[in-house]
Amino acid sequence: MKRLTTILLLVFMPVIAALAQKSTLNATLKGVGQEVKVIVCEPQGGRLVPVDTIAPDSKGRFTVERNSTEPQFFALALTIDRSPMVHAILLPKERVTVELSYNPDANFLSISSAKGSDNMDLYKGYTDIVSAVIADPTLQAGINEEIAHLLDSRPNVLMSAFLVTYFESAFDQYAALYKKIHDSLTPTYSTHDFVRHLADKLRTAVVAGMEAPDIAMADRNGKIRRLSDLRGKVVLIDFWASWCRPCRSENPNVVRLYHAYKDKGFDIFSVSLDNSREKWLQAIDADGLVWENHVSDLRGWSSEGGRLYGVSSIPATVLVDRDGKVLARNLRGQELERKLKELFGQ
Repeated sequence: MKRLTTILLLVFMPVIAALAQKSTLNATLKGVGQEVKVIVCEPQGGRLVPVDTIAPDSKGRFTVERNSTEPQFFALALTIDRSPMVHAILLPKERVTVELSYNPDANFLSISSAKGSDNMDLYKGYTDIVSAVIADPTLQAGINEEIAHLLDSRPNVLMSAFLVTYFESAFDQYAALYKKIHDSLTPTYSTHDFVRHLADKLRTAVVAGMEAPDIAMADRNGKIRRLSDLRGKVVLIDFWASWCRPCRSENPNVVRLYHAYKDKGFDIFSVSLDNSREKWLQAIDADGLVWENHVSDLRGWSSEGGRLYGVSSIPATVLVDRDGKVLARNLRGQELERKLKELFGQ
C-alpha cells in the first residue's frame, strides 16, 4: 500500500504542479534609501500578516512571485515606522511591471506606473487620485466623486471589489456602485472573497432603481397599512423614533415639505422604531405629523420595517417613486427639498 501511494503521488504531482500557474510582479521602488526593505503581507484570519521580507537591489528592483490557479491578493509595506501599504492582485500567468513611489512628507506609497495588469492599472488610478489631493488639499472635497467615477468606469476589474470598500462607512450612499461592481464580477468571480463580501452587503440593501420592499405594519389604531397602498404617489419612507433627537429636529422640515407637496402627489410613510406606544403617539402629536401613515410594531431596533430596509441608524429615509421604485436613500434637509423640487417643481 505504501508503494502504491508513492507511485500515485509521483503520477499526480506533475498534474497538480501544472494546474498552478506562475505569476510575477516585477517592481521598482523609488523615494527610499537602500537600507529599506519590502514586506510582503497576505490575508490571514481577516487581517494582513507579513509573510516575507525582500531586499531590493541597488536600483530599487525586486520581484514577487506566486503560483496559483486563482487570483492572488497581497500587500506591500516598507521596513519603516508606520509604513503605508500598496495592495496588489495577480491573476494566474500574469507578468506585471510596476513602479512604486514613496512620498516621505505624506508617508504615502503610490504606483506611478503599471503594465501588464488591469488590476494594478486600476489601483494606479486610485493612488493617482490620492496623490493629487496630497499635492493640492483643495481637491479633498471631490475625492469621493473621483474614486466613485473611477470604479464606476471599470466595474469588471476585480480590484474594484476591493477598492469600493473605501465607501464602507457610507454604504447606503454608494450601494448602487456596490451592486454594479458585484453584478459585473459575479459571472467570473462569484466565489472570490471580495465578491462574496459585496453580495453580503447587498443582501439586505435597498438600491436605487429596485422595487421598494413592501411594508405591512399596524398603525396607531391597529389597522394594517401597506406601503404598496400608496402606489401612484411619491412616498418618503421615514424611519424615526420619539427618543431620536436628530429625528425630532428634522421633523419640522418634513412637515413643511409634506404640506408643500401633498396636493401634488407626495406622501409620507413613517415607521417608528419605538418601544413605547405612549411616547410614540405623544411625539406624533407634539411634532404635528398630520399624515395618516404612521406604523410601528413597537420592537425598537428589531422592527420588521427597519429589518426589511437594513436600517442600522436613524433618522433614515427612502424616497420611492410613483411606480414603487427606490429613487434615493437618506435624503434629508436641503437635499430632500431639492429632490422634491426636481420631481414636482417649485
